[in-house]
Amino acid sequence: MPDMPIRGILFDKDGTLFDFEASWSEWAAGLFHDLAEGDPTLTEALADRAGYDLARRRFLPGSPVIAGTLEEVATCLQPILPAARLDALVHRMNAAAAEAPMVPVAPLAPLLADLRAFGLKLGVATNAAEVEARAHLTAAGVDGAFDFLAGFDTGYGAKPEPGMCFAFADTLALDASEVLMVGDSTHDLIAGRAAGMQVLGVLTGLAAAEDLAPHADAILPDIGHLPLWLAAGGHLPAETGASGQKATRSVAI
Repeated sequence: MPDMPIRGILFDKDGTLFDFEASWSEWAAGLFHDLAEGDPTLTEALADRAGYDLARRRFLPGSPVIAGTLEEVATCLQPILPAARLDALVHRMNAAAAEAPMVPVAPLAPLLADLRAFGLKLGVATNAAEVEARAHLTAAGVDGAFDFLAGFDTGYGAKPEPGMCFAFADTLALDASEVLMVGDSTHDLIAGRAAGMQVLGVLTGLAAAEDLAPHADAILPDIGHLPLWLAAGGHLPAETGASGQKATRSVAI
């Protein structure tokens, strides 16, 4: 890891803040069934195109759902749903995704409060739609903990392009080298690296450690390990105490 203090953390959402398989696998099976209007053959065909094992209720490596936008997924599915207009399909999928029950990888509210107590600025950069991301963060009770939120449709582009990463740094007046991008996919890490950020992989998505290692400065099992990792590794600004905590805790916005 570069010897630079970390003043901001930019998180991916799915597979980073929320466990990917636990949050999305059953939801996906229901979505394909609904899109196929109960036709088992069409349900299976939709699952195949989306890289989803319907019998095992698991996404397969390389599935466009893992790191792509819902627009990209809809584009993949639309050819076998000829009656569905692409824009209508995207809208339907976005609405359904916003209602998906998310499973946090760790208790998010206290974790984010601890990170803010370090004086860190926090953000979310996701390839989901912004409205979906806001709905999930609100449902988890942590929407006020973040200083920045961008989805693929916010106007900065989608990962692995670095637009959302640049926007986070610019919006909060941070040098990109002082920002840590945290994600579960190579899309996340490539985007962060391209913006000049420090990059950290987590294993709560579908990518294995060996997939992330070539792109990451470090890898943690999940974001619950972040406070100790930051404090023990000397990644916090000099004004932060040796324990990692500031004398006065900041209050989450």
